[in-house]
Amino acid sequence: MISLRLRRAAPIERRSAYGWLLLLACLVMLSLPQTGHAGNAPPLKIVAFGTSLTARGGWQPALETGLAACLQRPVKIESVAKSGETSLWALTQLDRVVAEQPDIVLVEFYANDAALQRFVSLAQSRKDIGDILDQLRQRLPQARIIVMAMNPFSGLRGLIRPFVGSYISGHQAEAQKRGLEFVDHRPNWQRLTPAALAAAIPDGAHPLPEIAAKIIVPELVKHIARGICKE
Repeated sequence: MISLRLRRAAPIERRSAYGWLLLLACLVMLSLPQTGHAGNAPPLKIVAFGTSLTARGGWQPALETGLAACLQRPVKIESVAKSGETSLWALTQLDRVVAEQPDIVLVEFYANDAALQRFVSLAQSRKDIGDILDQLRQRLPQARIIVMAMNPFSGLRGLIRPFVGSYISGHQAEAQKRGLEFVDHRPNWQRLTPAALAAAIPDGAHPLPEIAAKIIVPELVKHIARGICKE
């Protein structure tokens, strides 16, 4: 009888040992870094939609790199932008933006609207940006739409934009009215000394690309990634 009990106990002991080994293997697997999912994730697609501050900005490659490192997934940025254009032009380019099927759209169109020689009133500019945002929301319902205020103007470029602050406030209000996001880069530019700011934006409007990347990219990485990492 004793030997029979021993023979019956042995399979039970083996099953118990296998169970413990399986549990240990699962715990080891769960403790390993989970790198496979991020590496296989599809690229985060961004469209930068704007004026020369985007077309000539040069900050997009740094944003791709910084955001990809933060999110641990590929990031691809396309620009739909043209120097000297206004919100009126932007209304004609929405098909191009939508065709990219982006996850995020970065929008800046106040700068040339505010230039006196463009003859775009504040009321017209607000109507245009409102229409742009409405169409983007309707046609890209899953995308994050982020309206931006860029760098300050100085010299002649500043003189021809005496009410640029009102245009920025108007675009911000239209974004917020729709529950959309707004990022203001001006405070970060204003932390530079006057001499450094003049050197960074030598023509009074268009920052040097390497300086633009240092100022703009960390703020966008923080905002887009919702503060989970820093550039």
